[in-house]
Amino acid sequence: MRVTGGGARGIPLRVPARGAIRPAMDSLRERVFSSLGPVIVGARVLDLFAGTGSYGLEALSRGADSAVFVERDRGALGCLKENLAAVEKSLGRPSGSGTIVPSDVLKWRPGPDGFFDIIFADPPFTEMDRVLGPLFGLLGEKGIAREHSLLVLEVPGQREPGGKGWQLERRIGKGRDQPTCCLFRRVG
Repeated sequence: MRVTGGGARGIPLRVPARGAIRPAMDSLRERVFSSLGPVIVGARVLDLFAGTGSYGLEALSRGADSAVFVERDRGALGCLKENLAAVEKSLGRPSGSGTIVPSDVLKWRPGPDGFFDIIFADPPFTEMDRVLGPLFGLLGEKGIAREHSLLVLEVPGQREPGGKGWQLERRIGKGRDQPTCCLFRRVG
């Protein structure tokens, strides 16, 4: 697993040796970021269920201004910290362009610095039934997404997620049991 594009392209990403982390596949991330194009440059990014941080780190590599990573798994947090340091070093950025928050996503609330332009969410596939409804509720709260913010949600291909105030713009990836990404835009 590696960063697939931008200034930190090729940097390998550490993955916990064991645990329930399912890192986003390089090929799917490449297609997502190709689809996002230049909108990533200058964006404030939120990476929920961050795991190794692959989505947020890819965003930093491709020009995002900052990224907040929310993850609760201890093994993943250790890898994420090392991955963030490696990407920041590769980009010549001082530490601090990425913030790691050790928390359960559904209990976390953003700080006073406001909204995110792009939100990546890659919940554990085994917890989709428990997580999706509350996740859309959380994202609808003031202080996380504003009108026109993007949500990139990775789900199994057979899922048809959606939430009030979010419009599905496109779906990337194919296959009933394969990971796919749904790109939503905040409309309300």
